[in-house]
Amino acid sequence: MDSVPRGLSESAADLGNMSVALPVLACAMAYAVRRGRRAAALCAGLAMALVPLLVVPLKLWTARPGPLEPWAQGYYPSGHTATAMVAYVGAALLVSRRLLPLAVLLTAVTATGLVLRGFHWPLDVLASVALCLPLLRWPVVAARYRRPPGT
Repeated sequence: MDSVPRGLSESAADLGNMSVALPVLACAMAYAVRRGRRAAALCAGLAMALVPLLVVPLKLWTARPGPLEPWAQGYYPSGHTATAMVAYVGAALLVSRRLLPLAVLLTAVTATGLVLRGFHWPLDVLASVALCLPLLRWPVVAARYRRPPGT
């Protein structure tokens, strides 16, 4: 942990904040709507809306302590990782599939920052990825069945 500068790992972890990730998804949704892809934008928005409905009850149910704060609870699964994954991958699906590697990289950087800062155990971030994969299925399906322009 000491070999990674604190500011760098904090910045990486902050990529999963709602105030950072949601505007990215919102811009991609606006772009998709403007391009006539309302269903895909709606699916991506619904996937993001389901993140807290999925993550928060699991945090309450498991009451897992944090790596550096054993007295605190609610670390499993990682809400920041889930937010980053759904926002960035959802945005990439709405704008261009060529952006998927960047979206995956941003999610991985977020997860790594969270673990390096001691905010989460590695299993916390892996669980979030596993939980969010089904949520991202909706934007994928909607992107596959988009209308041709002008119809």
